[in-house]
Amino acid sequence: MANHDIHLTVRRGTVHALCGENGAGKSTLMKILYGMQKPDEGTIALGGEQVTLHTPGDAIARGIGMVHQHFMLADNLTVLENTVLGAEKLHGIGAGARAKIKELSDAYGLNIRPDVLVEDLGVADRQRVEILKVLYRGARTLILDEPTAVLVPQEVDALFDNLRELKSEGLTVIFISHKLGEVLSVADDITVIRRGTTVASVEPSGTTPKQLAELMVGSELPSPETRESTVTDEEMLRVSDVHLSATDSDGVVRTVLDGISFTIHKGEVLGVAGVEGNGQAELVEAVMGTRRPDHGTITLDGTDLSGASTRARREGGIGYIPEDRHRHGLLLEAPLWENRILGHVTERPNSKGKLLDIPGARKDTERIVEQYDVRTPGIEVTASSLSGGNQQKLIVGREMSHHPKLLIAAHPTRGVDVGAQAQIWEQIREARREGLAVLLISADLDELIGLSDTLRVMYRGRLVADADPAVITPEELGSAMTGAARGHLSAAEEGAPEDGTPGDGASHDAGEQEGDEQ
Repeated sequence: MANHDIHLTVRRGTVHALCGENGAGKSTLMKILYGMQKPDEGTIALGGEQVTLHTPGDAIARGIGMVHQHFMLADNLTVLENTVLGAEKLHGIGAGARAKIKELSDAYGLNIRPDVLVEDLGVADRQRVEILKVLYRGARTLILDEPTAVLVPQEVDALFDNLRELKSEGLTVIFISHKLGEVLSVADDITVIRRGTTVASVEPSGTTPKQLAELMVGSELPSPETRESTVTDEEMLRVSDVHLSATDSDGVVRTVLDGISFTIHKGEVLGVAGVEGNGQAELVEAVMGTRRPDHGTITLDGTDLSGASTRARREGGIGYIPEDRHRHGLLLEAPLWENRILGHVTERPNSKGKLLDIPGARKDTERIVEQYDVRTPGIEVTASSLSGGNQQKLIVGREMSHHPKLLIAAHPTRGVDVGAQAQIWEQIREARREGLAVLLISADLDELIGLSDTLRVMYRGRLVADADPAVITPEELGSAMTGAARGHLSAAEEGAPEDGTPGDGASHDAGEQEGDEQ
């Protein structure tokens, strides 16, 4: 049973945080409150009036809006078209809608351009579009599921300022997050659920992150910190002078990777910090072979892979945790054992010669489920039936099971609870001790600082600075990512300007580029 005996009381005009580990029942509860799922028993009251919510339309009509952790957007439509879809009667589909979108975007600092295709947006901008959709429909109660997962500290602060402004105008926010420090900083009240049941309701002033973690999972808050060095002299990945251009939605060709060069050695985690949309996704795609650079070379363990296919790179020893598990990591309507095969169809235990080894894949999926604590009733259920954290653990287990030489980890703990986060961190640390090289992309700056042996800052498609993980703070790193003062950083070795300014190919400012490059 996903939920049983849940009690939740939310005061009007407050930010109410809901905490619990993956699979605790938070998403099910929110689906009930948004009319997506009907409870077997119990009551829901709004403003003292008992209501029955049969559909999301019923919830929207009563002023409830929800921003899902996994976005509900049509990639082939523009921001404006996604926003007005199903709400055409509110402000029309032309000038009125455009004016309303601009008004909301300006009022809440969303920096939304209505004519951009959603498929050209990065994860952070997609989230802003979802928030815009909710506000556009006049929601007075907002349900935000992991809204800070892709934001740097400065952007989190800006979001929290917006939430406080919403609260001051009488709106109510239900805030779901695994980042307990953030919960304590923004929430007026906190409810903790475990295994589908309310276990505590606390005030932020009377609790700590450690105590919240213990309420959620029965253990203290994990730390990503890794200070013992395992870096060897043996080079695993070399990226040399990689340039990549792309055509944006306006038909303008721009440079998105501008002379990228770095090396990663066996036993080393190289962390790349940058505001979403500054070229990190394109860098990952260039290394994986899903985009071909205009110029430059990529070498893995002494073998030039610059012209190799993605399959050849996979077979050569590259593991991949994608930033968007739904779009690039899973077949949501396929069973778990089929998802275990993805990306490794030619490798054991998934194949024997040229044929699939389905019994072997099934058996190994059962091992991954047990070893990585993927909470599921069985391997025949679809990936869509798992919580986000359990989907992520399945992907991590799949990739680590092939003992890669290089792991590309893009936001490896995005949207997972503290227990799953600790497990994933430990898997990366253990593989690092055994010689794994890791390219780590993350919006969680504590994760970047804690796991990385070396830190680079990416800005407008260039690696502009190095940071020492032993001394840099998240605030200093966040400032460097936005092009501000860099604190404990130095200019990158590959010829970046001392002031961190971009090359000639990067013509947009940081805010504009974030919306263009994905």
